[in-house]
Amino acid sequence: MSQPQLPLPTNRTFMVQLRAQPSWAPMSWDGRVKHVVSGQMTHFHALAELLAFIRRVLAGVPVP
Repeated sequence: MSQPQLPLPTNRTFMVQLRAQPSWAPMSWDGRVKHVVSGQMTHFHALAELLAFIRRVLAGVPVP
């Protein structure tokens, strides 16, 4: 039997926008990310940069 899922905390919500790429181009991690609650935002050009921003922001967010 599965356990009921808890609601997702809004203070851990991010909006990720990826730059459009031509259909023939390889996947590119190029875009911007915004922490919805604080408004912190950055542009990234690699998956590692995106994840580093998310980790940095979440380090300062209280765990529910």
